[in-house]
Amino acid sequence: MPGSSSVGGREPGIVARLLWLVILAGIPAAVAWHDQRTAPRAVQRLAEASRPATPPPPVEPVKLYDLTPDQARAFNARIPFSALPSPAARPFRFAGEGAARDRAVDCLAAALYYEAGDDPAGERAVAQVVLNRLRHPAFPKTVCGVVFQGQERTTGCQFTFTCDGSLARIPSAEAWERARKLAAKALAGSVDRKVGYATHYHTDWVVPYWSGSLDKIAAVGTHLFFRWTGWWGTPPAFRRTVSEDEPVVEKIASLSPAHRPAAAPLDPSLSGAALLAAKPREEIGEAEIGTVIGGARLTAMTPDGSGFALELDKRTDPGSYPRLADSFCAGRPQCRLLAWIAPAETPKAFPPEPRLLQTMAFSYIHDAEGGLQKALWNCRLIPRPVPADCMRDRDPVPARPAAVPLPPVARTQAEEQHARPRVETVTIRPPETSPAPAP
Repeated sequence: MPGSSSVGGREPGIVARLLWLVILAGIPAAVAWHDQRTAPRAVQRLAEASRPATPPPPVEPVKLYDLTPDQARAFNARIPFSALPSPAARPFRFAGEGAARDRAVDCLAAALYYEAGDDPAGERAVAQVVLNRLRHPAFPKTVCGVVFQGQERTTGCQFTFTCDGSLARIPSAEAWERARKLAAKALAGSVDRKVGYATHYHTDWVVPYWSGSLDKIAAVGTHLFFRWTGWWGTPPAFRRTVSEDEPVVEKIASLSPAHRPAAAPLDPSLSGAALLAAKPREEIGEAEIGTVIGGARLTAMTPDGSGFALELDKRTDPGSYPRLADSFCAGRPQCRLLAWIAPAETPKAFPPEPRLLQTMAFSYIHDAEGGLQKALWNCRLIPRPVPADCMRDRDPVPARPAAVPLPPVARTQAEEQHARPRVETVTIRPPETSPAPAP
């Protein structure tokens, strides 16, 4: 038969067949293994060959043009999106363990929450930008270093929440946990394909000085995303080896136990409910009603000492309201604070009258056993940048109308006659006896 082979006129045995099978299968496997080993090296050599001799672009404090929001939106709309390919970034997997991983997760979670609010799409996009910066030689080598770059400045930090006082706001327990889960997924390889290799972004109502010199590649909600032009914005530029030695950032020590030095005091405004409940309890009784405690005047309290109504000084910074929990809620597994800004009327007993809830300025509640901790502001009185910080609007309690008798209705003589009660006399007579029938 054409193409067949034999040894000594006989068909090859089972051993020979197995030998041929190993050879035929092994050659492609060996070639694939060789390509797998040499391909990354070839790509790396090509990337290094095309890498410019100049250093990476400088990362400077953010400066904005002096434009109104409407002017900025019009300006941003005129900047076209880049027509060049925008490939998805390679997955990043954080190799550190233990405290280093916890610090990385919490630094990234802080960036997600304070930069994008409790918005999953925006948070995923921010996470991708942080990780892109982490792998680019123009930025620090740690997650926390990237997020808190420039935090020592009062203005001009890379992520504004790290230097503009935003950290005084408390994430709700639910929002913080959602941000941590998204951060952990990003550090485990999750990729936001839409923003590609973006290293910069801004909201559409501002115009940074760099917006015209970078490639505009994506929009997520009200945020616009950019990457550097030329080689420094291409995938080969994002191959820098990162560090697993995440630093301690004391600014989020109250949000993250992993960032809390052993001797550092707790920040009562942001410490977890369980930690706050474990602190020494300050005894507060009816004798303290009318006195000032922790910067607020106590006006009423529950009999069990777990709820307090407070009067706040109008000069007090609203961002510091959560710190009242350190004075009133320390040592209490369950605690609730309701606060009004003077000269608003405050309740004199619990529960407060429903009408007073319309003017309540701030509330705080925690349950150490369930892990609940939430602080809310009345955003009609105190505007907050994050909607999750706002109380729900309470509808005014409608006043019950007084009963008003109906006016008399003039009626015609016929209607009057018809409406007059009718009286009928009925006479009941015994039945007449019928004569007996004849036999």
